[in-house]
Amino acid sequence: MLAVASSSLRAGRKAIVVGGQRQAAVHVIRKSGTRSLQQSVAQTDRDTITRLLYSLGSKREVERHLRIFSSASHPSQPAKFAVIKVGGAVLDQIDELALSLSFLYRVGLYPVVLHGGGPQLNELIERAGVVPDYIDGIRVTDTKTLQVARRVFLEENLKLVGALEKLGTRARPITSGVFTADYLDKDKYGLVGKITKVDRRPVEASIRAGALPILTSLAESPDGQILNVNADIAAGEVAKEFEPMKIVFLNEKGGLFHGVTGEKISVINLDEEYDTLMKEPWVKFGTKLKLREFKELLDYLPRTSSVAVISASSLQKELFTDSGAGTLIRRGYKLFKHDSIESLGADRFRQVIHDRDPEVISGDQSVTEVLNSIQRTPFTIYGDEPMDVIAVVSHPEGEMPVMSKLLSSRSGILNSVVDNVFNAIKKDHRKLFWTAQVDDENRSWHFERADGSFTRAGKSLFWYGIQDVKEVEKVVRDFEARGRIERSYLPVGPGAPPHKANATAAAPAGTRAFSTWMRGKSMPGSSRGYATSVADAPTPVSTEIKRLGLIGARGFTGQALTNILSNHPYLNLTHVSSRQLAGYPLTGYRTPVTYSNLSTEDVERMEKDGEVDAWIMALPNGACKPFVDAVDRGSKARSSETSVIVDLSADHRFEKEWVYGLPELYGRSAIRAAKRISNPGCYSTSAQMLIAPLLKYVKPSAWPTVFGLSGYSGAGTVSSNDPDGRPISLPKVTPESLGGGVRPYSLTDHIHEREAAFHLSTMLADPSSKMKLAFVPAVAPWFSGIISTLSMPLSEQLTARDVVSLYEQKYEGEKLVRIKKEVPTLADIEGKHSWIVGGAQMHSEGDRVVVVGGLDNLLKGAATQCLQNLNLALGYDEFAGIPTSN
Repeated sequence: MLAVASSSLRAGRKAIVVGGQRQAAVHVIRKSGTRSLQQSVAQTDRDTITRLLYSLGSKREVERHLRIFSSASHPSQPAKFAVIKVGGAVLDQIDELALSLSFLYRVGLYPVVLHGGGPQLNELIERAGVVPDYIDGIRVTDTKTLQVARRVFLEENLKLVGALEKLGTRARPITSGVFTADYLDKDKYGLVGKITKVDRRPVEASIRAGALPILTSLAESPDGQILNVNADIAAGEVAKEFEPMKIVFLNEKGGLFHGVTGEKISVINLDEEYDTLMKEPWVKFGTKLKLREFKELLDYLPRTSSVAVISASSLQKELFTDSGAGTLIRRGYKLFKHDSIESLGADRFRQVIHDRDPEVISGDQSVTEVLNSIQRTPFTIYGDEPMDVIAVVSHPEGEMPVMSKLLSSRSGILNSVVDNVFNAIKKDHRKLFWTAQVDDENRSWHFERADGSFTRAGKSLFWYGIQDVKEVEKVVRDFEARGRIERSYLPVGPGAPPHKANATAAAPAGTRAFSTWMRGKSMPGSSRGYATSVADAPTPVSTEIKRLGLIGARGFTGQALTNILSNHPYLNLTHVSSRQLAGYPLTGYRTPVTYSNLSTEDVERMEKDGEVDAWIMALPNGACKPFVDAVDRGSKARSSETSVIVDLSADHRFEKEWVYGLPELYGRSAIRAAKRISNPGCYSTSAQMLIAPLLKYVKPSAWPTVFGLSGYSGAGTVSSNDPDGRPISLPKVTPESLGGGVRPYSLTDHIHEREAAFHLSTMLADPSSKMKLAFVPAVAPWFSGIISTLSMPLSEQLTARDVVSLYEQKYEGEKLVRIKKEVPTLADIEGKHSWIVGGAQMHSEGDRVVVVGGLDNLLKGAATQCLQNLNLALGYDEFAGIPTSN
């Protein structure tokens, strides 16, 4: 029998507000009738806002988070919910910010809000003729700068308080009296303080009076001198004083982003990941400093505290849903795996079963019966060191694994330790079944992590890793035959309609059996759509699991490929070859893989034996041919279908025998039928996509010019070693070597110039004509991202609106193309999987247009485009494993 409890939280499913606080928000009026009326209005208001929160997640998860946050505070310690640090840039979106804070206030939660004002301060002091001066990243503050700073902080504070009051949310400006500080280094930094004391009284008095406390980051010395303090540091000191459950940093980006894949990092578990993260080549400068500050802060706070980096508009989703919206940073604990109860500690494990197992709590089973049931088959126990979460997976040899227990404490749910444990299970098991009671208050968590489910007799069966309903039925029948599951789950599919419920032997009257099936893959922890029955589910082009070999995985592109492939629903990266890294474990992939050093003989044998279904060649130009030849030789003796090759180098981009893989321009049908695909170059991709919509207006006597600025990752890597001796890749060109500027190179005859012209020629009205273009590249001091500026003389006059329409028509419906009005910036490009175009401007005479396009050279310029081509060639949905929302 499968029995899963997600939490021991069973009492009080109604939304609860902070005891002894919310009533303070109701004005005390002497007439009792009026007071009762106002309290009633406040309760109605709170209930309405709570219902609005249900649109973000399930009712149960919203109410669970509300209950946990509300119970954290008490009238004696009213500031235990959250400290929210508002970046200066976020203050420019003050209406959005005020709405988000007002939401919290109206459900009875009182965060301590502290804001900065850096951008506003810079603007004012520059107007005043003061040049900002920084030493070690700290603003040097003289008397004039401090005067401007005080004015800025006071004005921004009052703006925020006013915006809140306009929404009916009481707020109290607290611009002094909280922070006491000494000079950080008066001779070096001037009037900059180091906080020595936080006075909690003004903050707590504000909350007890029913008003949100709005703080600035100004401190006072013991003798009364005002001192400037970094707002992030001030927020950290406030957090150390109050020890809240959440420390929230609001910024424009809405989270922290992976420097190679560009994807938002959902969770960072510091105890497990900090040391590894700090060694990553993309973790540097500001990112490294932020991680270090977060770690130092959380090391000081209780383990129940966590940091969230999020945008103001997504604050509610981050706080009140399990999936969140930004980046969650927590200390966590290192996870364990045990194959016996004794190795874990029998007494500790028995206590968890006693306290959390729903069968034991209900009296249906004793602890001894549960332990005996677990030990009937081979099993693995997963969990974290304090045992906030314990999971048991039963895995008899040759049988489908079953998660028979998932038992979490309140802390395990709140801090998403349950997700961490579940992800560890997913790394070990590509397929899994488990169940949950229909009245489980965390039931939405199960739906979000399952590929399908169906419900019978008050219990839901969940699974992931299987897309075929017939396979699900086969597995469930096998469970039944072996006594691992109740008969009542069969058959798979919708059960009897409600009016025939009493005819269904396994289901009590009124219990509806139903099933769900996933509509589309998404990142772990995100919401998914479900059909009402298996029969309604759309069938993907292919869902067959296939194996992939990657040759040349050391560089930045190889790292980006590894990360993006880790989220592919059907492709397994089974072989990764790197001469320098042979024998080391691959990092960043979902399952354990060890680097090998494949020879051409190895590749030929593997192809002959059918060990892989596709190869990616991520080798330097000129190095690919021996491996392609080896695959060709092996394929001649292969009994099954020959494998697909995608070559990321320039070696085959001009060969007719290879299909050129740029789906948005040259179609998908040829790629679907291809076994040999050349992946376009990064600069070349952007140049072609810029020019293609305008080809009709090319002026042969004056060819277009493209100026390309690329992040330094595009210049390649050099080998080095980390402090532990492991080989690592370092950028060949560093930001320091560029001195803050850019470095043009290959000013004529760059291979991407020839590549773009060669393929664009096939799209000309007269294919015998030869397209030409001028391309000038330069390397820039950011990590990844290409900004390409096209200047193109036109054969006839157009308007800027005409040009925009041409791009809209050309790329209509393309999921990885974004068109905007403004000139794209690096923030639109770096870490994104799409190509973006914008900023179209026409010369005053209407005969020359300038348009700006951009892509991330490691993603749409390499890894993402490679995966598009692989998906098409292997019969998958083109965007399987590719986030299309950015």
